[in-house]
Amino acid sequence: MVPDRSARTRSCVMAKAYLVGSGIAALAAATFLIRDGGFDGADIHLFEEQHTVGGSLDAGGSVDAGYSMRGGRMFEAEFRCTYDLLSAIPTLDDPAVSVTEEILAGHEEFAWDDVARLVDGDGKIVDTASMGFSERDRLELVRCLASPEGHLDGKRITDCFGEHFFTTNFWFMWCTTFAFQPWHSAIEFRRYLRRFIHLFPEFASMSGIHRTRYNQYDSIVRPLTAWLRERGVTVHTGSRVTDLGFTPGHHGTTVETLRVSHGGRDEKITVAPEDLVLVTNGSMTDASGLGSHTTAPPPPGHRSQAWLLWHRIARGREDFGNPAVFDKHVKESRWESFTVTAKDPVFLDALAEFAGRETGRGGLMTFTDSNWLLTIVANRQPVYRDQPEGVSVWWGYGLFPGRAGNHTPKPMTMCSGREILEEVLHHLHFDESQAARVLETSTVVPCLMPYITSQFLVRRREDRPHVVPEGSVNLAFIGQFAEVPDDVVFTVEYSVRTAWTSVARLLHLDRQPPAVYKGHHDPRVLAAALETMHRR
Repeated sequence: MVPDRSARTRSCVMAKAYLVGSGIAALAAATFLIRDGGFDGADIHLFEEQHTVGGSLDAGGSVDAGYSMRGGRMFEAEFRCTYDLLSAIPTLDDPAVSVTEEILAGHEEFAWDDVARLVDGDGKIVDTASMGFSERDRLELVRCLASPEGHLDGKRITDCFGEHFFTTNFWFMWCTTFAFQPWHSAIEFRRYLRRFIHLFPEFASMSGIHRTRYNQYDSIVRPLTAWLRERGVTVHTGSRVTDLGFTPGHHGTTVETLRVSHGGRDEKITVAPEDLVLVTNGSMTDASGLGSHTTAPPPPGHRSQAWLLWHRIARGREDFGNPAVFDKHVKESRWESFTVTAKDPVFLDALAEFAGRETGRGGLMTFTDSNWLLTIVANRQPVYRDQPEGVSVWWGYGLFPGRAGNHTPKPMTMCSGREILEEVLHHLHFDESQAARVLETSTVVPCLMPYITSQFLVRRREDRPHVVPEGSVNLAFIGQFAEVPDDVVFTVEYSVRTAWTSVARLLHLDRQPPAVYKGHHDPRVLAAALETMHRR
């Protein structure tokens, strides 16, 4: 029998919470447990397999070795859960300013206004006033938007669109903004269309996109972690949760033990029915490999406990999803990013002149003829909170790293950082003296990520577990591989929403997450989107 809300709330005084992982979902869940659930911070424990916290929101390196970050997340005005969470978290630069206030103020002061979103094979800026649609493309796009989600079970995007669609300006911008591939899930593509349809009119300029002041580790993970540690939350780094034990024959799903491995020792933790266990199942940045300026990234290593634990507990449990759908197709889920540390402003100055926007306002730039489908972005400096004066950092990625380059005759996966930079310069057509200075004064760290778009792989609706499985007493799933109807994976918002949902439902709280924004229900939003689709 599920306890009533008042009984569950009273039990929080004595209950403990065990969180598997320390990514944004787990950090958010710990915050919600304190803020909404009445938990004492000392009763919350996060178990992290790595030796650093933050999960996919990472950033590291140094000026000499080169900075590195696997990715950069974008935000927008309707990230309702994220902005609610961060509205009470002070920034590191000014405790009187919340992280949410800093992001929104930064957008007002330094918004993107991209006029060089696409660059063709001749190094010319593509006119993106037109999306490049044929009538068939428009009809197929509207049909995809209007299709019931159940009709797209097991379908790829290519099952819904003809070949021409994948040559349009819209597709080049869409796939490189959100990292979609033609073989990815039609379900996820439809969700993205509906979730972000309000951004269609300004999609080319990217002026509706919000960004953090620094990289997400410095701007979000560090302030959140500081807030939690001040309240006594314990993060056990270097600790792997290898299995969960469930109460046999019990009505509903109740975790009774956690098996944890730390420093070569195995431990079994007893879990009471009133305790909570929140599991980050799967990892999109698992087995990532860093190269260097002179070496290519190593081949993918072994899967982490984020995947292995999910496999173990899902055996014989249909309500726990199907992890094999997401971690068995590396060639369909991988791409490669790279971070550039420059000790000379020549690249950013030349890029700003070419793009017609000062550094930080230009947004993404995609080279449409690139065999790797390269995209670069130079954000507002500094990107790192401790970045020295005179040093700049910019970032890029290739969605087809298995192909030979246009300039470099081998796959991106086999290239050193310098070779990747040479490929970028080939597409930008800078003069020889500029290119030589860029190569001489830059350090590039590439990163191969085998599972980075695994959450986009073709699936059926039951392949991801619900955040709180039906009948669960004390177990919830959080992060990118838990199911939230209508919202979209590969966003910070999705992870935060799963965290809030898990806490609110397990504790039977009155305060629930705000509804997912549904602009496709607003006639004005639809009209503006349709007008954009018909521009010629």
